[in-house]
Amino acid sequence: MSNTIRVVLADDHVFVRDGIKSLLENEVNIEVVGEAIDGLEALKIVETSKPDLLILDIRMPNMTGIEVVEKLRSQNNMVKIVMLSMHESEEYVLKSIRAGADGYLLKGSSKEEFLKALHTIANGGKYFSGDISSILIGQLNNPYGVMEKKQVLDEELMITKREKEILKLLLSGKGNKEIAEALDISKRTAEVHRFNLMKKLKVKNLMELSNKATEYSLL
Repeated sequence: MSNTIRVVLADDHVFVRDGIKSLLENEVNIEVVGEAIDGLEALKIVETSKPDLLILDIRMPNMTGIEVVEKLRSQNNMVKIVMLSMHESEEYVLKSIRAGADGYLLKGSSKEEFLKALHTIANGGKYFSGDISSILIGQLNNPYGVMEKKQVLDEELMITKREKEILKLLLSGKGNKEIAEALDISKRTAEVHRFNLMKKLKVKNLMELSNKATEYSLL
């Protein structure tokens, strides 16, 4: 039986994936067996490649990393998952863990820590970088702590700067074509941003969108 750790990388930035592959290429017991550019593709590749470990970015198009974890766990897929992100926000960390991630690393982690984390998680353990550990300790000391409503929404739904621009234009009465022209993007891209925004806010029409934006002071 091979002891090689079979890894899938999921990150929408090609230079990040290339960097990780470069880091791992000299590791004799780690093999990259698949790459994904968004959450939906990550799910498909995990299903077909059946890796031991999924290295997952949090913020990706179509489906966030946290949503990918939730989907996999709902399917009883117990692939080991390490979240790799530039964000050390408490809400991101806790939501990742609650979703079922096995570890959380910052993209600025050293090579040594990165490899240690992969081996620890692949062998059934959990791994959280030093900065993240302090968040977990704080949560244990104050498990019922609450955050301001707007902060919770921004962190939980991960509304991007571009989506806030889309929101402002939508509520000013602009259509997809006008939004595309205003932001110098394609109409299709404007439609995708609009769809993702409404999905994140769980609204079905502009009236509901306006009400939610007002309720949480998004603008």
